[in-house]
Amino acid sequence: MTSHQNTQTMKPATAAKKLGVYLEATPAEFQEGVVSRTELNALQADPPQWLLDLRAKGPHPRPVVAAKLGVSIAGLARGGITEPLTTEQIEALKADGPEWLQQERANLAEVRKEAVRIKEKNAERAQLRAADPTD
Repeated sequence: MTSHQNTQTMKPATAAKKLGVYLEATPAEFQEGVVSRTELNALQADPPQWLLDLRAKGPHPRPVVAAKLGVSIAGLARGGITEPLTTEQIEALKADGPEWLQQERANLAEVRKEAVRIKEKNAERAQLRAADPTD
């Protein structure tokens, strides 16, 4: 008896997310079909021009916009940014430096600093437990 290996496929939305692009800005043939794991790997290894253009100019999905601005996705929403932005729009926002953007960057920096503090505290506790086996 021989076993057949099924090709893994994914919805275009999943593939777009993995590629870091906004699905609605991709070509119609990409949006309408399914993407195999092999095709996704090929797109990542040797991106076609449309993918290079989308990554360079946008429009970008919220996670990419948030990363480029240095804020969280929730911070984008609090700042009133709910639509995809182009690279040009992101650069304009950075240049303008609105109050909400400065505040959200500070919030994210504080959250990250707190996460590091907690991680270090947990590591310290783990070391103490390892050193004292009677605990």
